[in-house]
Amino acid sequence: MKLALPSHLFAILVLAMTTLVQVAMAQPVPVEVAPLRMADVPLTLDGLGSMQALNTVTLRAQVDGILQQIRFREGQEVHAGDVLAQIDPRPYQAALDQALARKAQDEALLHNAQLNLQRYADLARDDFASRQQLTNQQALVAQLQAQLQGDDATIASARIQLGYTTLTAPISGLTGILQVDAGNLLRAAEATTIVVIAQVRPIATIFTLPAETLPDIRRAMAAGPLRVTVMERQSSRRLGEGTLLLVNNQIDPASGQLQLKAELPNADGALWPGQFVTVRLLLRVDHAVPTVPSTAIQRGPDGYWVYVVRPDQTVAPQPVQVARIADGIAVLDGGLPVGTTVVTNGQFRLQPGSRVTVTGGTQGGPAR
Repeated sequence: MKLALPSHLFAILVLAMTTLVQVAMAQPVPVEVAPLRMADVPLTLDGLGSMQALNTVTLRAQVDGILQQIRFREGQEVHAGDVLAQIDPRPYQAALDQALARKAQDEALLHNAQLNLQRYADLARDDFASRQQLTNQQALVAQLQAQLQGDDATIASARIQLGYTTLTAPISGLTGILQVDAGNLLRAAEATTIVVIAQVRPIATIFTLPAETLPDIRRAMAAGPLRVTVMERQSSRRLGEGTLLLVNNQIDPASGQLQLKAELPNADGALWPGQFVTVRLLLRVDHAVPTVPSTAIQRGPDGYWVYVVRPDQTVAPQPVQVARIADGIAVLDGGLPVGTTVVTNGQFRLQPGSRVTVTGGTQGGPAR
């Protein structure tokens, strides 16, 4: 059996519900707002990359011999020209001494041959010596002169070989793990690695960007050197700044990515070869452009729009043209006056004409 609700009670109930709805609709909606501002906005491209030594050199023996001394510590920072290791120099010193002695002997022979040549020349003028004797002596002098030139070349080669027994750092950088201990016999033909030196001050980074960014990058490079900022991949903490060195001469056909290389001073040593980083490339800075927080931008079937706060504290949707969005900032292509207040949070509870109350953000001038 159904109970019928008296008509007058039903009318009271409908009236009460209508009143509640009107009261609810009359309550201002709490929102956060921000004004449209003119600002200088950088145009950047972010890519993933890794750090690598600007230069890497493998130290190897160029002559055979016993490795007598190691004169560095693993992981030590060395400078170009520092002595790092010593191979037994005695066999090479002996070879140099022998070459010097041979030259001294040949110089003495040449001196004697030149004196005899002068005597034969004097005797030949008075026909006391034959023309053949004079010619033979001239040939001997020329032979000994050539032999001295050979001695000089032998001495130079011996000096080079002796110099190879002292291994110096060809670049400044950090030494790695020692690959061979003192006392071992090294052979040049085996190309045994003693240590690897990595130049990390300055240091380089290799990173990638989509191939479609190449035209923008080349235009920016034509205007001058481009700055890069290296950040931690997870926290985006800034680690250093440097300069773009080059764009690789080909695009990876498999990934469609463009490879770039930059150099950073790394004076504090915060960057390390093999470290994964995020690299931000600055193409240009757009000056005095209209901006709003990116949270103000809404997207509908007809494009982008924002809620604008009017003088009576109600809101109205306003279409906008968005040039780009990056780092929480939306750059607009005009359409709103400077100082216009837009809603940045709480839009989901709004509809055209809703009354609002500001609970956060920065109040600007209301739209006219």
